[in-house]
Amino acid sequence: MKEFLNDMLSTIFFVVLYLIIGDIYIATGAAIAVGVGQIGYQKARARKIDLMQWMSLFLVIVFGGATLYLHDPRFVMVKPSIIHFAIGFVMLRRGWIGRYLPPVAKENLTQRMIDVWGYIWVVVMFGLGIANIYIAMTMSPQIWGYFIAFGATGAKLALFAVQYLSMRMTVVKNIRAGAAIAAD
Repeated sequence: MKEFLNDMLSTIFFVVLYLIIGDIYIATGAAIAVGVGQIGYQKARARKIDLMQWMSLFLVIVFGGATLYLHDPRFVMVKPSIIHFAIGFVMLRRGWIGRYLPPVAKENLTQRMIDVWGYIWVVVMFGLGIANIYIAMTMSPQIWGYFIAFGATGAKLALFAVQYLSMRMTVVKNIRAGAAIAAD
């Protein structure tokens, strides 16, 4: 979860700030600053910057810049769809989810289960991207803000919880089965 939150920091910051102050332009400028600051901080600490973070920064700057320059919130409102689609395409890579799993999970889950969960995430990302475009183009920025904050985020958190519980139950079952075999 830490890696996911790190990848999405500027987007999360944008949504929270927008919901608090209600000004999409201030929230956009602040999100750009947070994205640049995050990359600068990691570079200063000589940390590896993942492709997802570079992509997120690029999209925040391009779509946020277009929103500010053209004074049209639809650019920043559509940006999450681009991110969802891009993340979905990256997630098409078999085994991508392994980066986010602890060693005990990798050792006790089948590759098939790991891959299936990865592809479930792909479907959710594409679905959220499509839903976001529809909401961004047909509804007010306020409704869109609530969708992004609660609908899209809630869907991801719910999927994460179901995945976590499913994987945890499988890991525990496999560890107990291994212990029973070793005891015999």
